[in-house]
Amino acid sequence: MSPVEASSPSAAPGTGPLAGLRVVEVSSFVATPLCGTMLAQLGAEVIRVEPLEGAPDRSRWPLTDEGVSLYWNGLNPGKKAIAVDLTRPEGRELVSDLVVSGGSSGGILVTNSERWPEFGYQALRTRRSDVVHALLTGRHDGGTAVDYTVQASSGFPLVTGPEDHDGPVNSLVPAWDLTAGFHLATGLLAAERRRMLTGEGSEVRVALEDVALAGAGNLGYLAEAQLQPSVRREPTGNYVYGTFGRDFTTADGDRFMIVALTPRQWHDLLRVTGLEDAVSALARALGADFSDEGERYRHRTVLAGLVAAWFEQHPTTHVTEALADTRILWSPYRTFNDLAADDARLLREHPLFSTVDQPGVGRLVAPGSPLVVDGRRTIPEPAPVVGQDTGSVLADALGLDAEALTDLADRGVIATREVRTVQR
Repeated sequence: MSPVEASSPSAAPGTGPLAGLRVVEVSSFVATPLCGTMLAQLGAEVIRVEPLEGAPDRSRWPLTDEGVSLYWNGLNPGKKAIAVDLTRPEGRELVSDLVVSGGSSGGILVTNSERWPEFGYQALRTRRSDVVHALLTGRHDGGTAVDYTVQASSGFPLVTGPEDHDGPVNSLVPAWDLTAGFHLATGLLAAERRRMLTGEGSEVRVALEDVALAGAGNLGYLAEAQLQPSVRREPTGNYVYGTFGRDFTTADGDRFMIVALTPRQWHDLLRVTGLEDAVSALARALGADFSDEGERYRHRTVLAGLVAAWFEQHPTTHVTEALADTRILWSPYRTFNDLAADDARLLREHPLFSTVDQPGVGRLVAPGSPLVVDGRRTIPEPAPVVGQDTGSVLADALGLDAEALTDLADRGVIATREVRTVQR
């Protein structure tokens, strides 16, 4: 971490580079809510639309003992929430009105649903020619998919896992959901820049499966399969493909991930482990050139055996001190509990995190945006409860008065909620 990053002051909510921009979000799952969160952390007003009883992902695990979804709260900080019955034409009209309102600050919808024709690009464009419509789909042809089915179709799970494991291993990290959220936000902002320069609207589409396929292509895996069809990639456990890297266990039983990509890092690893002479002798015996990282990967098993013996002979404190004096890339393995432990202070002292009072949950340490803009990080905000902002958003954006809002609520078109906090 650089000194500038470590001392970065926090930016007040709504004051980032996207301040003044309004985005309406009709979404679910991970990618689309994450897109909205990124925009909110950069200062945009992001209004998430939910059913009257709340979105289905408000009950997704992990949960608190009281049944509050930490998943939902983690994916929706700093947004406004309105509750509207979209099964009714009047409710869909309200949301459509909200999308096309707001002058130069509005006219933006991000969604992963094509259920309602009123929210389609062409329908909104007839009401506002410069509308920006960002849509996430599962497949390029409009078919459905989620991260784990995309993992299955992408090839990655079949080269993941222990060397002796027969079968696919999906990643716990929904990497394609996360990456798709970044792509969707990038496309939306590109469309907004185009609109600012030309006055033209845009339809932005991102398919979750396309993101995974592009990733496989960008990393060269698809090219390798085309040019060398007889070569089949196999799982290699925690070895880093094409270079030297693996996990090792100390005499205390603690695990470290070690990666030596560059010649300097490789030389440092040999120096700190005292293996210079042994590895030189091994190179002569094998006719190998270990200055080449590809050669280090080809002979990874025997090299890792030598390195593993050094780790097994030394306690964690010695290993940590020795590695700290090198350019080697390394980290101890930590559990989520290790990261969150009070005595570890890892989160409480990290500039990414601040304490928030989350309604229904209580006080906890939560992340802001990883982006540092003009030396500032966004202060994390709580995620909204169901319908928390229905009245204020519809009043401010559409000019509905108290009588109109009460009528809509009485007829079940909208719902509002009061914020309740839990003290811990």
